[in-house]
Formats: sequence, structure tokens, C-alpha cells
Amino acid sequence: MAGKYIYDEAAVVEQLHDPNSARDAFGKVIEHYSQALYWQIRRMVFDHDDASDILQNTFIKAWTNIDNFRGDAKLSTWLHKIAINESITFINKKKAQNNIPLDSDDSFLAKTLESDPWFDGDATQAKLQRAIATLPEKQRLVFNMRYYDEMKYEDMSEILGTSVGALKASYHHAIKKIESFFTDND
Repeated sequence: MAGKYIYDEAAVVEQLHDPNSARDAFGKVIEHYSQALYWQIRRMVFDHDDASDILQNTFIKAWTNIDNFRGDAKLSTWLHKIAINESITFINKKKAQNNIPLDSDDSFLAKTLESDPWFDGDATQAKLQRAIATLPEKQRLVFNMRYYDEMKYEDMSEILGTSVGALKASYHHAIKKIESFFTDND
């Protein structure tokens, strides 16, 4: 494995705070976290191009605010928070553009899924994505983080600032709503 770079978060964070190594270190951050953040965003907004734009905005925001990262939380937690906030901002802008009330579900986003040339799922996968899109924002986040990312509730709690018990309840409610969606739309 000679030449293969092993990501060391503590070393990277230290390099991020040194003006001489910050750019290279941030390149390592982008390389290490791009895929996970992309999929987290993609599962919220459904569209590949939108997810790519939001991912870029996430990294821009992280880069411009890197001096504010004190290391109280893991870098991954901080990046996930930025990605979630950027995704929510995007969804709210889309709702405003389409005159959709902010408190309505985000099923309008799932309509873009089948027309997305990057979507390669079958009919069942498309139906699951439509079901997920009907979930309230927080439940959708929790479901995606648990189901797709297999994230521990403790890690989700740190990212979302919600208790483990509340997250477990949100996940349970999400599962029930998805099951109901499949039953009602057979």
C-alpha cells in the first residue's frame, strides 16, 4: 500500500489552522468527505445536479468558516451540519419558488427523481423515494441517516442536536409512515 494516503483527522485539523498547509489539508477534507456528504444531500433533495451544487456550497461555506471550527465536535459532524443546513435552505428556496407552503411535505422534490438521468433505481426504489419525500424534514433526515448511512443514534444526536430517544421515535414514526405509504399506494 505504498503511496496510499491514510486520512488522519487530527493531523488534518491541525493543518487546516496553519495558513501554510490549509489549502492542501482542505483538499484532503474534500476528498475524504465528498461522497458521504453528496449522498446525504442527494437523499434530501433527490436531484443529482442540485446535490452537486449544494455539496459545492457546503465546502465553500466550510472553507470560508474554517477559522470558526474549534474542534469541539468532529470535523465530520461539523460538515454534516453545514450540509444539512444548506440542503434545508435549498428546499425552502424551492418551496418559495414554487409557492409551496414551508410547512408542507417535500414530495414535490420526488417528482424530479424519475426525470433525473442519474437515477438508476427500479420502480420499488422510486416508490421508496416518493414515500421518503412525504416525511417531515426531521423524520426524513433521521430515516436517511439511519437507514442509508447506518449512522448510530449517538452520532445523529451530535449532528442534529436532538436526544437519542427523540431520534429513535422519529425513526420509528418514519418507518410507520413509509409502510403506510406502500400499503396505501399498492
